[in-house]
Amino acid sequence: MKKLGLPSVVATGMGLIVATSCLLSLGQGAGGVGVTFIIAMAIACLVNICTALSNAELNALMPNLTGGLAQYTLTSFGPFISIVTVVGATIVCNAFTGSAECAMFGASVNAAFDTPVPSVVYSVGLIVVLMIVNLNGVDMFAKIQNVVSYGLVISLVLMGFMGIFGVAPGEKVSQSWVVSSDFSEVVSMVGLAFFLFLGAEFIIPIAGKVKNPRRNVPLGMVLSLLVVFLMQVIVVLGMHNYVPWAELSASSSPHILFGTNLLGTTGTFWMIIVSVFAVVSTANTVISSIPFICAGMAKIGLLPEFFLKQNKKGAPYIGILMMGSVMILVNCTGLTTSSQISFYILAGCIFWMISYIITNINVLILRKRMPKAPRTFKVPGGILIPLIGIMGNIFMILHIDGDPAVASAIYKICAALYILIGLYAALWVKFVLKKKFFAPSPLHEVMAMENELYLIVRRKKRSALS
Repeated sequence: MKKLGLPSVVATGMGLIVATSCLLSLGQGAGGVGVTFIIAMAIACLVNICTALSNAELNALMPNLTGGLAQYTLTSFGPFISIVTVVGATIVCNAFTGSAECAMFGASVNAAFDTPVPSVVYSVGLIVVLMIVNLNGVDMFAKIQNVVSYGLVISLVLMGFMGIFGVAPGEKVSQSWVVSSDFSEVVSMVGLAFFLFLGAEFIIPIAGKVKNPRRNVPLGMVLSLLVVFLMQVIVVLGMHNYVPWAELSASSSPHILFGTNLLGTTGTFWMIIVSVFAVVSTANTVISSIPFICAGMAKIGLLPEFFLKQNKKGAPYIGILMMGSVMILVNCTGLTTSSQISFYILAGCIFWMISYIITNINVLILRKRMPKAPRTFKVPGGILIPLIGIMGNIFMILHIDGDPAVASAIYKICAALYILIGLYAALWVKFVLKKKFFAPSPLHEVMAMENELYLIVRRKKRSALS
């Protein structure tokens, strides 16, 4: 099989980072403080680069593990923290962000065509279609996901430059570059900016197919983040000349608003076509990939084994039905306005930030515990970069939103969900796994879990004990 080069690795990272809901965060951030939102973006990008490098080191220590974070954390912290972290960062986080992505689909359709049909109908319809597709074991969008993502990036860069140089036929607006230069207000946008750079670590699963992974995996993650950052800077600067900041901040589809103000009807349809495909691609990835992650966790004993069950088409149907049903439920609660979508995005970000903190701590723990273990890549600078990753994510959690009431509501819902996850994890570890909560599993045992025989042996042991 032909190995993937650096350009393909970067393309994969960009395809996973860029989603239409990111454009909501970009529009709201820029609309809130103006071009100074770029400072918040730079901080968030830097912190995510640190975590990307930590992921690369963990992969170098334990290559080709399908469970990824679950197995890294199992080696560092034991089963309880592993379950809490991964369930929060995969199932709960993607239930929020995937639901927000589908809500953007409905909002985009109504923003472009002003139909009498409620946005939630389009959102739920999309989820149902994707559930049916994945239950049939067919990922009909897989071949076009990178093409769509590149199309979105190129379209946004072209529109951004047209806005910057004022060459578009739309009506230009005269407004200040900066809405707020108050550093505390800019800092309050860092949590929102974090969402613009999520997903680079999903390059890790393809590391075994990459040429010179020691160089290209970490470099590919860093470059994909920097390319996306540059694209978003261009878009923010372009928006300044054609969209009033207040309208941008209030819109539930700021990318559609930008396209319309820039190029009229042509811009509307240009953005709607590209963004709808990006929504479908991203939502499809959530509904198709999370069930396989759940199956991977079930394989190593961290989730119930019914997640391993497949239908006749080879689809992990329980996970698909679970993710789809949760996303439908979230959308039916009234996820229609930009503030509501943003709330769910920020709540999902908390879970992701905590998983990033654990990722960086994993690096420090495993360096201390196994300093001489072979690693094909090691984060440079000693403990500095992992520490920046830890402190940066803590900082963003503390500044998740500038409105104390909104931040408090986000913290409360995340705390409640973590209590529920923690209760499940405690019962599962004590009565099913029958292990100590914080007893790390040996590295060789975690690596052995990838073998199909591990599950068979575990089942035999359980039968013998019962």
